[in-house]
Amino acid sequence: MKILLALFALLMPAAVQAAGSVSLVSEVFVERTETSADGRSVTTRAEPDMVVPGDSLVFVLSYRNDGAEPATDLVLTNPVPDSVSFSGTDDASAAVSVDGGKSWGALGSLTVAGVDGASRPAEAADVTHIRWSLSQPVPQGGAGQLSFRGLVK
Repeated sequence: MKILLALFALLMPAAVQAAGSVSLVSEVFVERTETSADGRSVTTRAEPDMVVPGDSLVFVLSYRNDGAEPATDLVLTNPVPDSVSFSGTDDASAAVSVDGGKSWGALGSLTVAGVDGASRPAEAADVTHIRWSLSQPVPQGGAGQLSFRGLVK
């Protein structure tokens, strides 16, 4: 079953909690690793026209402080689309939620109810949101990028 990229556009709003004026741009890329003619592995990212189950996606959230003052206490929250299974982030300080954004923590510290109703350790597939709390102020004109990975279900 093919999933249109338009679904991701609808599901990728990020929330910002910060003083000042911070602009956001969300992008989604399909990432593929192929073997070149000389036997090397080559990883490429492209804007997907269509994605299929098993495709590896990279979600990139770019931010920029367009305000006149440094943006302090910047918190950026991004939902994980229902059609995507979270597979990680390179930022060890990122927190995740497995309950729609009600509670946050490291994946290994969270639990969910299993099919039998008993609590079980949360898994990457349970992640519904990812949140970054920037520890340093973003200066006027300052910018950065955050990202996470997922697999199309």
